[in-house]
Amino acid sequence: MQIGSHRFDKPLILAPMAGVTDRPFRQLCRRLGADLAVSEMVTADTSLWGSKKTLSRLNHAGEQGPRWVQIVGADPDKMAQAARINADLGADIIDINMGCPAKKVCKVAAGSALMRDELLAGKILEAVVGASEQPVTLKIRTGWDHSSKNAEQIARIAETAGITALSIHGRTRADKFAGEAEYSTIRKVKQCVGIPVIANGDIDSPQKARKVLEETQADALMIGRAAQGRPWVFGEMRHFLDTGQELPPMPTDKIAAFLLEHLEELYSFYGAEHGVRIARKHIGWYSRSQQDAGRFRDAVFKTTSPADQKRVVQEYFNNIGQQTRVLKGAARAA
Repeated sequence: MQIGSHRFDKPLILAPMAGVTDRPFRQLCRRLGADLAVSEMVTADTSLWGSKKTLSRLNHAGEQGPRWVQIVGADPDKMAQAARINADLGADIIDINMGCPAKKVCKVAAGSALMRDELLAGKILEAVVGASEQPVTLKIRTGWDHSSKNAEQIARIAETAGITALSIHGRTRADKFAGEAEYSTIRKVKQCVGIPVIANGDIDSPQKARKVLEETQADALMIGRAAQGRPWVFGEMRHFLDTGQELPPMPTDKIAAFLLEHLEELYSFYGAEHGVRIARKHIGWYSRSQQDAGRFRDAVFKTTSPADQKRVVQEYFNNIGQQTRVLKGAARAA
């Protein structure tokens, strides 16, 4: 797959997720196997860029390239300006968001709402491509709802406008994240355009990754929710795709080490107070498959400092490790 001058072989990509794919998480996922990582969406309204939230989303200092930045908006001129500014700030690839199903985004005719207005969508695509020296990509859904699925039409418009790659979440906006992803629609889009197509939606295991590649004939896979609390999922998928063999489950001590590394980066990036708050959801995701996770999350929520938060995390995973060793010892003795 090629995006501008950047070439990849069936890459595994971290999907853009608001409030999740900040710089610390992108960097960790890249280190653990993601070939690419897309930033959280940045509004095209530059008058809002003074907020701490947006400033953190514009921060790519020290980040491994290529840096793939997503912008969202409904005004062609503002989207073009946002693309130029983000390129000046270090973006190597610009992604246009026409897939976000959030109400607050759609009510201003942005995100997946743009799929209802193909004329405006085309104008935005042309404006951003014309304004950007960097390659421009697009992320969409299969349509607004099941009575107006138009992913193929949008894909053709995008290719004509000069979009270099297309990511598709296999659901309509009305579906949000319910039901099963429509891989057949992604395959149809792949068959109707010549640009790379990236499949997204419900890719949550190495076996599912191979299945989706086969069903859609996509050029790449984009993984979102499955990476929350499992940044090593990219390495597991790559190993399986390359060898056909599954890696053993991630040991508890390594999960703890990755989580503690992630926490340190969050504290450094956001500052101690805000970092502790941001970390809570990530800790919940890392622990969701572990024993007694509910009580653990309650204890984490009460922590207010990095030191206390790390202590609670370390004690929890140490206890799990000790219990696992006891069970293994008993099994061997039997």
